[in-house]
Amino acid sequence: MTDSLLRLTWLPPLEASNGGLFVSRGVGVHPSRRIQSYELIYVRQGCLNLHEDGKPFEVNAGETLVLWPGRLHGGTSPFAPDLKFYWVHFTLPETPLSGSASREWLEIPQHARVERPDHLSGMFQRLLNDQQIYGVQAVPDSLAILQMLWELKRSRVAATAADGAPQQLAASADRWIRTHFHEAISASSIAAHLGCNADYLGRVYRAVYGRTLTDAVHERRMLHAAIVLAEDRLTIAQVAYECGFEDSGYFRRLFKKSKGMTPNAFRRLHLRVHVNTA
Repeated sequence: MTDSLLRLTWLPPLEASNGGLFVSRGVGVHPSRRIQSYELIYVRQGCLNLHEDGKPFEVNAGETLVLWPGRLHGGTSPFAPDLKFYWVHFTLPETPLSGSASREWLEIPQHARVERPDHLSGMFQRLLNDQQIYGVQAVPDSLAILQMLWELKRSRVAATAADGAPQQLAASADRWIRTHFHEAISASSIAAHLGCNADYLGRVYRAVYGRTLTDAVHERRMLHAAIVLAEDRLTIAQVAYECGFEDSGYFRRLFKKSKGMTPNAFRRLHLRVHVNTA
């Protein structure tokens, strides 16, 4: 008896194209050009200075920029030596899809600060790794870009939703974790920095984000470790130290529990990415 096949028909609302990771050598300027596709840029490190039809943009680490097709864009200053940014092109259908009036619209700010930067970096890494292995694939690549755009939509909502005192306190704790995860931090030290009770902060944070402060620290460290393993050639001990772990063995155990594989296995899987330099 043969297995039955589940057949799905799905028309993606956008068409994916190629992407890459740009790593600056500290020379050159982004070329002036017009392209016939959208381009999503996410700055991982440094600052990218661009204009679009004369409107200047300063895109810092943790920020995204969407460039429109047909508009002239180019650099306004030389590439910084520490600049790294992901990019991917995509196009939209010329006419709305059938039944699109009843669908939910995505409203994406052209220039935005990402609420979960390492999460978006991981999405780009997976997309580039798959493109390196399989080439550009219509359905999976379109789904990957849609996930990125949804992440930007969530970031926009998250930035405006935290308007109450408990939400603002939880958001402050989350920002502290995102910028100090590589240090020796704990729930007590985060609470001390914010001038509040550790137990109260823990309850508020869990109510807003659905996880404990300790889990949030570990998640941020694992996300950063995944990016470093895929981009750099540091030893596992160096990666552990950069992520805030003094014990590399403990780091290895947490990483395997989080990702389902050892750091070395993860590195071998994700080192194949399209990197361009200038």
